[in-house]
Amino acid sequence: MTARPIRANSILPARREDIELHTADGLTLVGELALPQSRPPVATLVCLHPLPTHGGMMDSHLFRKAAWRLPALADLAILRFNTRGTSSLRGTSEGAFDAAVGERYDVAAAIEYAEFAELPAVWIVGWSFGTDLALKYGAEPGVAGLILLSPPLRFATGDDLAQWARLGTPVTALVPEFDDYLRPAEAAKRFASVPEATVIDVDGGKHLWVGENQTRRVLTEIVAVVNAAALPLPTEWHGSGAVAAPS
Repeated sequence: MTARPIRANSILPARREDIELHTADGLTLVGELALPQSRPPVATLVCLHPLPTHGGMMDSHLFRKAAWRLPALADLAILRFNTRGTSSLRGTSEGAFDAAVGERYDVAAAIEYAEFAELPAVWIVGWSFGTDLALKYGAEPGVAGLILLSPPLRFATGDDLAQWARLGTPVTALVPEFDDYLRPAEAAKRFASVPEATVIDVDGGKHLWVGENQTRRVLTEIVAVVNAAALPLPTEWHGSGAVAAPS
């Protein structure tokens, strides 16, 4: 079969199902679980999206592309969902944005879903606002670690960082050189209190990681943490697949 380049709108084969998460405070959240097509996953990414008041949602491009590519390329399960009050093509989650307070129940519901679905090696991947949620509420049994994309450390406090220092759970932060909120030098200072934290400076990177080169860098760094055996990620695909319609 002829190899085809993997492009921004490439959708590789996977088992995909719409899911619902049910929070302890009575809300139903909408989401999707993507699994490798013919093999069990080796690890799981629970994705926490950017700030919904600024357009963040489960379809924010890095998470959409992770769900489209990584089940096939890296044998990963990708669980993404809309936090309370957030809308995407999948639908709207119940409730209203609560500035990283009520969202604690959303994070707990996603981790609980992964546990009951017996998904392996759960890693929480937060992006921007999602990194604050991960740091504040991700310290749950069964969570293997955190991967933080463009952490602004806006809602997360020193006490939130301290809990990860006590736990010794691995934390990897990808910090863009030209981030709008927290750049590498300051990030290194802020995360210095967490011995298990690794801060990766991304030359030329920006907060929103726009562009295929930045997408590939982020996905590669994620896979390096959770399933390094799958590297290097292919840039071509030899099997069946689809192309997404313009969003």
